[in-house]
Amino acid sequence: MADKLAILIWAATPDRPELVVTPLVHALAARALDAEVEIHFAGPAVRWLVEGVADAAWATAGKEKSVGDFLREVLPEGVTLYACGMAQAQWVSRDESLLAGCRHAGATAFVVRVLDPEWQALTY
Repeated sequence: MADKLAILIWAATPDRPELVVTPLVHALAARALDAEVEIHFAGPAVRWLVEGVADAAWATAGKEKSVGDFLREVLPEGVTLYACGMAQAQWVSRDESLLAGCRHAGATAFVVRVLDPEWQALTY
């Protein structure tokens, strides 16, 4: 069994917060199984990594838990968050900051994971 999981989030954008919770929960589940997990944010989904965006978004009408709460759960569990550089250039303004602890990786980094037989990949 592969014990490394790369997740790409590109369609689960801030205008559809209900879509981003599933990949975050899957990341937590994989970590609970001791898998190495990284999440790559591409396209407009990179906005989830902008300070304040995730805290202002709720996956359910009941507002039990913000998307920011989910992100704060995955980070201490050892999930690495990557912002795509091209996406950041397009969707994040210069006066905005990314969440502490985010790293940068381009499209090639995710493709390398997909092609590596030691890694499994999920796309949302």
